[in-house]
Amino acid sequence: MASKIKVDQIQTADGTGTIALQNQLSGMTSASMPTGSVLQVVSNTQTVQFTTSSSSYTDTGFTSSITPSSTSNKILVLFSSVGGGVRNGSENDNQFGLTRDNGSNFLTVKRTEEYDYGGDGSVQRVPFNINYLDSPSSTSSVTYKVYGKCNASTSALMGSSNGSITEFILMEIAG
Repeated sequence: MASKIKVDQIQTADGTGTIALQNQLSGMTSASMPTGSVLQVVSNTQTVQFTTSSSSYTDTGFTSSITPSSTSNKILVLFSSVGGGVRNGSENDNQFGLTRDNGSNFLTVKRTEEYDYGGDGSVQRVPFNINYLDSPSSTSSVTYKVYGKCNASTSALMGSSNGSITEFILMEIAG
């Protein structure tokens, strides 16, 4: 059984007055929330792995969508994974870019570099994050994608390894 607390007033701490609580939250909408409030969160987790040896940007398959409630709101993109590459006693240089709505221009690009000091050619993995505050100026569905490429003679990797997951979180922030 659910519990309810019903009160008409709350007395102030010093006892000199009361605070009326009549319908303080009724009718609250996302438009009435103060600037900076989190209005909605979309969270996707995946356990897939992306691999490429291409020096051109390739779709990693990591994608997430959100529909903003106002054109003045912002979208905070939080992408977290593991990245790395196979090396043969050298360094590896990978780049991962974030796009909106399959655009050809990247909102931001992050780079990972790994070194194989032992020279055993093993896969080296490092935590990898893309954090970006976007202003899409839209109330239509907005889709974010991550693309990756390899800048060395080895393979760029991202995603699932030994049970690791990739998280793609989108947060609508009141503008």
